[in-house]
Amino acid sequence: MGLVKPMIRSLRLRTLPLSLSGICLGLLLAAADYRISLSTAAFTMLTTIFLQILSNLSNELGDVLSGTDNGQRQGPAYGLNGGELSIGTMKMMIAVAVVACIAGGLVMLRSSFGTLFCMDSICLMLLGGAAIMAAMKYTLGRNPYGYRGLGDASVFLFFGIVAVLGSYFVATHTIGSWFLLLPAAAIGCFSVGVLNVNNIRDMKTDSATRSTVAIRLGEKGARIYQTILIASGWILMTLYCVFRFQDPWHYLYFLSAPLFILHIKGIWSREGRALDPMLPLLVTGTFCFALLAGTGFVIFLIR
Repeated sequence: MGLVKPMIRSLRLRTLPLSLSGICLGLLLAAADYRISLSTAAFTMLTTIFLQILSNLSNELGDVLSGTDNGQRQGPAYGLNGGELSIGTMKMMIAVAVVACIAGGLVMLRSSFGTLFCMDSICLMLLGGAAIMAAMKYTLGRNPYGYRGLGDASVFLFFGIVAVLGSYFVATHTIGSWFLLLPAAAIGCFSVGVLNVNNIRDMKTDSATRSTVAIRLGEKGARIYQTILIASGWILMTLYCVFRFQDPWHYLYFLSAPLFILHIKGIWSREGRALDPMLPLLVTGTFCFALLAGTGFVIFLIR
């Protein structure tokens, strides 16, 4: 029982709403356009949770092995970097997470397409394999891309574009309109914002072992970058609503605006460890934004 609490801390469950934001938005937009399977939607969300947990565990192990997580770290301590879990235990947890991702993905595809041996299923299996590798190689391996300033591009792609378009396609077997890239990119911008806040907070300790976008931009530049990311997400989603249909329900996501305003205010007024509350605030804002945006389109359909 002594390992249970540190194991749960290392899962970093507070990150799950962010990984589910793009998925939920894609599924809700799909439900507004087509009749979708609730079981397929459930398996899609479950697979996403497994992928996020795999990413969290891999990142913790990679940061510890590289020496990035040390006594001067500004963020919270988890099981491994807190000394309560061994490297062997963490590797075992990662292996279990990989198996869960594979199993969840296969069940999701079987539920959606009825078979694993059609072209759509095979292509999505390849995409799923890429997602697993991306989750693990962010800080693990000989040349982790997260230490070379490439984490922002990966987060934008997998948390935004792949999450929204992928979940929409799994639910509907089609991409109804390439205008869907707009809400997908919006969630991608917010997701990169979460990573950027983390990198701003850890700039001083990260500079010895990695090169992040925040380090390259400098403290002020990173805060300007954060503001641009948040503003871009709002502009992209608003453009999607303007291009699609004119209806007040489509703008339901504006109810989440106070969370983003508080976040930006905190980004410009806090530094170091004091920035840590800005992470869950943006995660919560992104999740509410996604749920409200998708729900607005569903309400428009059924009212």
